[in-house]
Amino acid sequence: MSLHVRTPTHHSSALSRASGRRVWLKLESLQPSGSFKLRGIGLACQDHARRGVKRFVSSSGGNAGIAVAYAGRELDIPVTVVVPETTSPRACRLISDMKADVLIHGASWQEANERALAMLGESDAFIHPFDDPVVWRGHSTIIDEVVEDGVQPDLVVLSVGGGGLLSGVIEGLQRHTLNCPVLAVETTGASSFAQSVARGERIVLPAIESIATSLGAHQVSEHAFALLAQHRIDCAVVSDLQAVEACLRFLDDHRILVEPACGASIATLYQNVAELADYQNILVIVCGGATSTVEQMTAWRHSLSSESEI
Repeated sequence: MSLHVRTPTHHSSALSRASGRRVWLKLESLQPSGSFKLRGIGLACQDHARRGVKRFVSSSGGNAGIAVAYAGRELDIPVTVVVPETTSPRACRLISDMKADVLIHGASWQEANERALAMLGESDAFIHPFDDPVVWRGHSTIIDEVVEDGVQPDLVVLSVGGGGLLSGVIEGLQRHTLNCPVLAVETTGASSFAQSVARGERIVLPAIESIATSLGAHQVSEHAFALLAQHRIDCAVVSDLQAVEACLRFLDDHRILVEPACGASIATLYQNVAELADYQNILVIVCGGATSTVEQMTAWRHSLSSESEI
């Protein structure tokens, strides 16, 4: 039995009106852990549990750690999550509330990841937040459900951090022989994938300069970048302010709060970006995010609006 739940494929009247297109939402924000991460991470944890591991160790800036903690609690296996110093107190609390141990280490996810790998014992399993074929397979079930719901989009819009969601969605599209393109969305200060596409090689961002910390991988996975040769993937980049405003507008329109990393994808529809020009039936993966609050989102909008006026 899977740890994730089947989420609705919902037609959005509000986003359809805003964009002048037919827009469908895959509401991964409704997963028990608050994000799509539970699909792949839950599957990976179940696989390791069947092999008799005694502890899960992971690295995360938030959502992946919450998913591992949830899976560990459900499977009755201890969990340790290493998070970077940039991780919010709320994210740390959500992880620890599920009885997982939280270790804060390093200025970036990469440093936290190195610490997590160094902690592994013989009976431990490392749960990678995005770069694992089992994780991609779990995420691919998003498309299985969309197909079962009878929706056949001509474009899939999703946010990209390390590339786990992108890898899973394309695996699902290929399994169902759906050749629709994917629009990969990032924020300006975390656009490692878009910059890699422009350069024709994987680049490493010197720093993450975005509030969308869930997109904060300095380098997209090798597998995700290689998918450019197999499937049409276009890129879009929005500002932090556009992502935050999209989150708040989405909250008004749908009564669902998501984090800026998710808001980046939603912003492309509210902004009706040029990359949508050729498409009329669009699926947006509402990837979720459990770490946001209305208070934080409102504060971000105020500070970002002030900065844009300077």
